[in-house]
Amino acid sequence: MTQTPLSIAHVLTSLCVGGGERVALLLGAKQVKDGHRVMVVSLEEPPEGALTDEFTAAGVTVERVPKGRGFDMTLSTRLWRTFRKARVDVVHTHNPLPLIYAAPAARAAGARVVHTKHGPHPDAAHRLWLRRAGAAATDAFVAVSEITADFAREIREVAPEKLHVIVNATDLSHFRPDHAARRATRALWGMDDDVFIVGTVGRMAEVKNHVLLVRAVAPLLGEETRLVIAGDGPERARVELTAEELGVRPWLTLLGETRDVADALRAFDVFALSSKVEGLPLVIAEAMATGLPVVSTAVGGVPTVVADGVTGFLVPEEDERALRERLRRLHDDPALAAELGTRARDVALERFSDERMAREYVELYAPPVSPHGG
Repeated sequence: MTQTPLSIAHVLTSLCVGGGERVALLLGAKQVKDGHRVMVVSLEEPPEGALTDEFTAAGVTVERVPKGRGFDMTLSTRLWRTFRKARVDVVHTHNPLPLIYAAPAARAAGARVVHTKHGPHPDAAHRLWLRRAGAAATDAFVAVSEITADFAREIREVAPEKLHVIVNATDLSHFRPDHAARRATRALWGMDDDVFIVGTVGRMAEVKNHVLLVRAVAPLLGEETRLVIAGDGPERARVELTAEELGVRPWLTLLGETRDVADALRAFDVFALSSKVEGLPLVIAEAMATGLPVVSTAVGGVPTVVADGVTGFLVPEEDERALRERLRRLHDDPALAAELGTRARDVALERFSDERMAREYVELYAPPVSPHGG
């Protein structure tokens, strides 16, 4: 059955690299291929986000409706005008700020409203009230994992009948082991093929806890073992200062914002995640598809992706010693690292199909059919 083309607007806080932003990019690109008209609305002022060119290349129109400082009394009205002008059928919001401002605006504009909650996002009481008001304007409210859905229920963020779980997925076609690409990327970084690289990818925000990762891996670092971080953000200076204080700054490489995530992952030996809070981070699936063992804090939806001792290792949140010992074990046992990485790739390819995710969202975009045919 051919579906009627829709006008779809994804609303994001910014176009910087992040889990929610990458899901929106994946969905938008797939929706354009399926014949829908798609735009992405960023609530952040320029400069351009790292994903701007990728949205444009995928055929997604980029709009900016910038949020002012503090609570912006005009933002919802400006978003309403944007949705009305574009004759949007579906507004898909991602994470708290778009939910607060864009969901009520979309409802007022006559659009169907779908929201995705990409992580727990603990919040102050006054902003939780605003999130509940935004959630009340939605037609469907999606959590990216059962744990994230449980958190939404616990804080009574949304009416239970609106809550759905759609596990995040990604286009894994570019994520695979490639020894030639591995050598080429390492050469660009000035590292030999036999150097052991602990790597991570993600915005350098406090919640990602990169400082913990630096502290954990510091005793392992030297000429033959390096830490590489792809991403940028407000915590960069603190990460650099921590590495300086521990005397390991020469062995830390900060790539900044990168669009070449697949190339970076292929150059790693192990993928590490030290977050305090997560939903279901897509970069873990991408790392697994690249054939990397994963060592991560057991937060949010991560334990539903990484099987401890099977595809990687899980450690308690903030446990520096446990994180170090699991990384040391993979460093000292290449055969174990290779075995976990092989299993990780098999699991990723089986569970994280972008076709499945896109189909489940499009089903939510369509209004339910009345049992009486009305």
